[in-house]
Amino acid sequence: MSLHQRLFAHALAWGDAAQHRIYGARKQHLFAGLEGTVVEIGPGTGINLPYLPEDLRWVGLEPNPHFHDRIRERLAERSLEASLRTDPAQATGLPDCSVDAVISTLVLCSVPDVGETLAELRRILRPGGRLLFIEHVAAASHTPLCWLQHGIRPVWKAVADGCRPDRKTGTLLHQAGFSDVTLERFRVGLPVVSPHIIGTATK
Repeated sequence: MSLHQRLFAHALAWGDAAQHRIYGARKQHLFAGLEGTVVEIGPGTGINLPYLPEDLRWVGLEPNPHFHDRIRERLAERSLEASLRTDPAQATGLPDCSVDAVISTLVLCSVPDVGETLAELRRILRPGGRLLFIEHVAAASHTPLCWLQHGIRPVWKAVADGCRPDRKTGTLLHQAGFSDVTLERFRVGLPVVSPHIIGTATK
């Protein structure tokens, strides 16, 4: 693994307190009632683990191994049947229709191909299973923030481990073949990536 991945893991850990403050209440509501087998793509530092109900079977797909020690520390505080893997979101290695829910928070901005990733997540979800997401998204077209996101994208992508601030993730979710997509738009006080969506996509 690269030095960049190691540095990114440390940088993301420093931001955990801010993430709890910004997204904590929304995560509590979004993840309430989860049960069965839950796959989380890109769990990073394990920041979502405190918000999950007890007694889930949790499968974490984190390709960056520099996060794994932190994730294991947080798993030790929970009553979850857990496994941690390095498979990427676009090639999970999991069987068809084998999971009840997938969690993605601030991850779809950085996967190589959103369409490919969403197709893979639909494949592993059982019928009626749900993708639960919180993602930052592109600003409205022809606005100053839209132009800023587009202009800064090459540098942002290089620094933020592949993150694309101008990705139209909401539109791509609607195009991914789910039977139902429900999302809410909200904004946070972060430059460049203030527009967000939260919601569920049901297979």
